[in-house]
Amino acid sequence: MSQTNLSRKISLLQASAINMIDMVGIGPFVVMSFVVEKLNGSFFLYAWIAGAFLSVIDGMVWSELGSTFPLAGGSYNFLKEGFGKKWGKPMSFLFVWQTMIQAPLVIASAAIGFAQYLNYIVALTEVESKIVSGAVVVLIVVLLYRNIETIGKISVLLWIGVFIIMGWIIIGALMHGNFVEPIKHINDGLQMNKAFAAALGFASVKTVYSYLGYYNVCHLGGEIVNPEKNIPRSMFISIAVICFLYLMMNISVASILSLNNIAQSHFVVSEYINVIAGPTAAIIATAIILWVAFASVFSATLGYSRIPYAAAKDGAFFSVFAKLHPTKNFPYVSLLVLGSVAFVLSICVKLSEAITAILAMRIIIQFIGQAIGLLLLHKRKSKSFFKWRMPLYPLPVILAIAIWLYIFKSTEGKMMLMAGCIILAGIIAYLIKSKYKKEFPFNKGDTDEMINNIGTE
Repeated sequence: MSQTNLSRKISLLQASAINMIDMVGIGPFVVMSFVVEKLNGSFFLYAWIAGAFLSVIDGMVWSELGSTFPLAGGSYNFLKEGFGKKWGKPMSFLFVWQTMIQAPLVIASAAIGFAQYLNYIVALTEVESKIVSGAVVVLIVVLLYRNIETIGKISVLLWIGVFIIMGWIIIGALMHGNFVEPIKHINDGLQMNKAFAAALGFASVKTVYSYLGYYNVCHLGGEIVNPEKNIPRSMFISIAVICFLYLMMNISVASILSLNNIAQSHFVVSEYINVIAGPTAAIIATAIILWVAFASVFSATLGYSRIPYAAAKDGAFFSVFAKLHPTKNFPYVSLLVLGSVAFVLSICVKLSEAITAILAMRIIIQFIGQAIGLLLLHKRKSKSFFKWRMPLYPLPVILAIAIWLYIFKSTEGKMMLMAGCIILAGIIAYLIKSKYKKEFPFNKGDTDEMINNIGTE
């Protein structure tokens, strides 16, 4: 007989590893040049600091919600509970609706970045690059087609690659003796004006993308051991470690390469390693970067595959997505569908557009939506209801909403319009479905009851 519930097998170490390999994908290696170009000076480091600050305060929102509702699907549950009986249904539906578009786009962007960076080792034609990116998605689905305990072990193995490449970059700069130079000149030419604020906004779109994933553990809430403690801990551990590594990496590269060279490079880290250790070392470093990029696709696909499953199990999505594999106990239909869409996108879209589109689609419903939902939840519930409480509430929530709005404005008009169209299409789909169903069955499963039964699963 197959199990009907997910198994809690992911430890704090494994949860932190899953978060970090999602965060450190191809992003920090391919956006560094864009950030330097946009900010045009050593103060490009401020874009990485801004991304870290937003991650911390938004991580507080995720921690309160994730520890209180440790179930598969993450934001699906947070929106449903936060907005209550009247608005929880449409908000959670809109999240699942956009997830079926943006989740494959996240997976595809990492696969495209993988293929792009592979060009440093072997020159690929445009067709060959598409074949590589598609093959990466297929291989990820194959690796994830197994039980969660095995996946947790694979995640830790892939996580090691993050520290190998980051350690190499940082130690290499320290050995060359110029490490503090970018810090000394961080404010050279800096003018606190509207132009700087606009440039920081555009650059932060890319750095924030590189931090995304600190919350991945929330999508796996139904599979985390001791979730009330380990979900918040894994997020803040991940953010602290990755913030440190990103800043050290950027300082290291800027201490060896000129800002002009960084801004013009498509393979900035590989070229950096080439300068400090030679061409053979650069090829090895590129291979490790590809390993890290592959790990990111692995982690992102794992987390997102649980969202349609959670919605379907709750009666809010097509019931076929609620199926678990009869022997391996994972949502295989959800994994296969998202993987298939990601495969198509990986051979159809461009990386720069994918990165911006990902943020634009997610900010309004997911990040801002669940922050507002948390404020509403606080009005209805007592302090004892929450398993983890953020300091200085509600200041972090308000700051997070304000910064997300500014980042959304910085994604440019085309992407903002696209995000609005997707939301509008989701609203229409929800209304049509509600009309023909008469009563849309979002409350088929009672989340509060599920929370109370966590200890008995």
